[in-house]
Amino acid sequence: MYLGCHLSSAGGYEKMGKEALAINADTFAFFTRNPRGGKVKTVDINDINSLNSILKENNFGPLVSHAPYTINACSKNLDVREFAEIAFTEDLERLELLPGNYYNFHPGSHTGQGSELATKLLIDFLNRILWKDQKTIVLIETMSGKGSEIGKTFQEINEIISGVKLKDKIGVCLDTCHVFDGGYDIANNPYDVMEEFDKIIGIDKLKAVHVNDSKNELGSKKDRHAKIGEGNIGSKGIIDFLSMKEIKKLPCVLETPQEDIYGYGREIAWIRNELVKTSRG
Repeated sequence: MYLGCHLSSAGGYEKMGKEALAINADTFAFFTRNPRGGKVKTVDINDINSLNSILKENNFGPLVSHAPYTINACSKNLDVREFAEIAFTEDLERLELLPGNYYNFHPGSHTGQGSELATKLLIDFLNRILWKDQKTIVLIETMSGKGSEIGKTFQEINEIISGVKLKDKIGVCLDTCHVFDGGYDIANNPYDVMEEFDKIIGIDKLKAVHVNDSKNELGSKKDRHAKIGEGNIGSKGIIDFLSMKEIKKLPCVLETPQEDIYGYGREIAWIRNELVKTSRG
């Protein structure tokens, strides 16, 4: 298993690689631009090459870059959809300089026009954006179901994937807090949840995990992350989930509320230690 956390890309790519090493991470996530949108910085090829060297020399797993939250390709607002297409295209083009990694995004909200139309808009969007030779796999993140979000159930995510033509370019990032808040009891029945995922979507589409405890009750349809062991999934629930064979080879990214990266470092060390104890037991 590859373990890491979200790192800030503000200081450059090499800096993120060095920060990951400082907390003994072997993957990490980063926003491709300001999480609230905006323009991207000019590409620094030397900086990207430095990160590529760090990744190769230290046997990192795939990175999980994250699209800005403001991307909503299924909005009823044309301007919002146009920004989504511009930002998505720019990001995927830049990520070709970091080949073999992932681009994770929130599938969006229907903003009052209904899930059926929103899903069609998103499918059409992905079919325009993705191209045959791209080296980055795009991941749909599982959502909790707050507001008018789509992608809140495995069925809804499967409907999106089913409409995408280049299916080898699309996958899923499962967020433990989101699915728990969405009603999937990974705390007590992780094997049942994974069996349902496999039956509906296919386990081969699960490419990455966001590891978060939840401040909310099961099925709350909210989205409030908690530190591992301080929420309603609990330490045992998280470890039981991460111990499953379907998860063990995936990049798993912490998004828990921490004051600095060393808080993530402590969680990474704890998770690794608990997984070793579980495998011995």
